Amino acid sequence: MREQLAAAGTRDESGVPLDDQQILQEVGIYRYHHPLENSVLYQARLLDLERRVATMLRDGQAIEKSNLFTFDNSLAKGRKMSDDLAKLMLRAYNAEVDIGIRTLKAGNVQTAKKRLESSRQAIARLGAMMQMRISEEFHALRIEELELTADWLMKKQEEREAEREERARLREEKRVEKELAEERARLDKERTLLVQTLEKLGAVGADDPNLVERIAAIDQAIAENDYRAANIRAGYVYVISNRGAFGEGVVKIGLTRRLEPKERVHELGGASVPFRFDIHTIYFSEDAVTLELELHRHFANRALNQANPRKEFFFASPSEVRDVLARKVGNLLEFSEHAEATEFFQSLSQWPNDRQLTT
Repeated sequence: MREQLAAAGTRDESGVPLDDQQILQEVGIYRYHHPLENSVLYQARLLDLERRVATMLRDGQAIEKSNLFTFDNSLAKGRKMSDDLAKLMLRAYNAEVDIGIRTLKAGNVQTAKKRLESSRQAIARLGAMMQMRISEEFHALRIEELELTADWLMKKQEEREAEREERARLREEKRVEKELAEERARLDKERTLLVQTLEKLGAVGADDPNLVERIAAIDQAIAENDYRAANIRAGYVYVISNRGAFGEGVVKIGLTRRLEPKERVHELGGASVPFRFDIHTIYFSEDAVTLELELHRHFANRALNQANPRKEFFFASPSEVRDVLARKVGNLLEFSEHAEATEFFQSLSQWPNDRQLTT
C-alpha cells in the first residue's frame, strides 16, 4: 500500500510531496512539537508569536539584503530596487506561510514546513545578486508558528473527542442510575406484596415456604442492586467481534454498567456498522474499570487505532483475549471463541462478484 501511495503521490515544482495520505503514513503517529496542557495555552503562545513576527516585520529584520547594490550607477536607485524586490519576496514568503496555516492538518505540517523552506531557498537563489534572503530568526519564528498551529489543531481535536466521550459517559451513567433506581423500586414493590401475603397467611396460622424463599431471593437482589448503585467500578467487561465490518482477528473490549449488558452490545451494532456484533463473553466484575484497563494495556501495541488510545478495537483473536482474561479472573463460565456472523454470511453470497473474491 505504501508503494502505491508513493507512486501516486504528487509533488510540487520544487519536489515537495503533496499527498497527505503518503505523508501521514510516512510520519506515523502525531508527535507534539511544543507540548502544552491545553488549547488555551497554545492560543496564548500563538498570540505572543504573532507579536514577535509583527515586531520583526516593523523593524525590517524579516529579510536581509545588501545596501551596496547599484542600479544605473546609482546607489540610491539600487537601494530602491532592493527595497521593492524585498517587499515582493517577503510578501510571497508570508503568503506561503498563510497558505500553509489555512490548509494545516495533523499530518501535513511536515509538508508545510518543507514548502516554506523551499520558498526561502528560492528567494535566496533569486536574490543572490543583492544578497537577499529571509533571516534565520524570522524563518524560525514562522516555522514555530506552523508547528504551534498544528499542535493547537491536534489539541483541539483531542479536547473535542474527550468532551464528546465525557458527555457519552455521563449519559450512560444517568441511564444506569435510572435503571438501578427503577429496578430497586420494582424489587421493593414485589417484596412488599410478598410480605403482605405472608402476613395474611400468618394471621390465619398458615405458612408458605416458597414465599419465604422468594423474599430471601429478592433481598439478595436488592443487596446486589444497591451494591451496583454504590460501586461505580462494578460492571460488565465484554469481548465482541464483527467479522463483516472489521474482518477476522479483530475484537472490541469494552465495559458497561447496565443491568442488561447485551443492550449495550446491540446498540454498538446499530446503523453505524453494517452487521451486528457477536458476543464472545460478558463478564461481571466488582472492579470492571481496572479489568478493562488491564486488558487494553495488554493489547495496546495491537490496537487498530494507534493515534487514539481511547478506541477499543484490537488485532487479537477471541481465544487470545480469553487466555489473558482467564489469567486475571480465573475460570470463565461462559466464553465463545466462535463468531457466528450470521448476517455477514447471509449477505456474502449476494455481494458483487469482485467483492466476494476479495473477502
